[in-house]
Amino acid sequence: MAQAPAHRAVAVGVDGSPESLAAAEWAAREAALRGLPLRLVQAWLRQPVDGAPERDGAAEELRARHLLEEVAAEVRTRHPGLEVTSALLPAPPVPALLTAGNAAEMLVIGSRGHGALLGFLLGSSGQQVIAEADRPVVAVRSPREDGPGTGADGGEVVVGQQGDARESAAVLGFAFAAAAARGVGVRAVRAWSLPSVYAYTPGALRPVDEAGGLVPYEEKALAEALAPWRERYPGVPVREHVELGSAGQVLLSVVTGAGLVVVGRRVRRAPVGTRIGSVAHAVLHHAPGPVAVVPHA
Repeated sequence: MAQAPAHRAVAVGVDGSPESLAAAEWAAREAALRGLPLRLVQAWLRQPVDGAPERDGAAEELRARHLLEEVAAEVRTRHPGLEVTSALLPAPPVPALLTAGNAAEMLVIGSRGHGALLGFLLGSSGQQVIAEADRPVVAVRSPREDGPGTGADGGEVVVGQQGDARESAAVLGFAFAAAAARGVGVRAVRAWSLPSVYAYTPGALRPVDEAGGLVPYEEKALAEALAPWRERYPGVPVREHVELGSAGQVLLSVVTGAGLVVVGRRVRRAPVGTRIGSVAHAVLHHAPGPVAVVPHA
């Protein structure tokens, strides 16, 4: 199994909530599959609130450290042989998670409930982490009574492909590596829409005509994007899915039973706030299992 650089680990944010513990377990399994160390991190920063009773900062810090130790001990018991480290980071949650994630192979965070993200994704904090991270971020749901939140065991990796081969290289690379580590296949999904009336010019539609129509053109684009990854991972079965429709809706229509869903996020800085893109937003809110958001150019 290929090893990542020594400084890379799978980082996971924990805070004692059920969703963060589910994220820690998923991250531990992922680290073991990839032959990587696991790094547990918790943000802790004493922030006095005007008008609130003075709290014992030392006792709170001790409780936070005990939590990290307990989670680390549980992970080591469940995954003997896995290298596990932990760190209490003296910073607010968003900067702490970004610092840990940007130094890691990936960052794993917890999410709760079906259709609404809470925990680390409460308010704009989770969106900010996903939107600003330089490395992939995986959101893991806590298990629910109506289905597994941490992904179906043995389920394929579903990946959304957009743009050309260069634009989707990081996303496809992450998906194929995840599938190879699990010994499962990849389902690559490409959604397309009809061109606007202003796009119907001879020059703009020449590539479509040469491909034999819109559907063959989209199928060819997906095949070309997949070609280098098929070559790099010859043992990973691949299913291709091309469909007319909204990218988020098309992707969500095939995620049932998936072990992991992988989507891309274009790296860009908005003048006000942070954005993760409509496709990533839809999948994060509605996919039943883990979702990896991979930044790309």
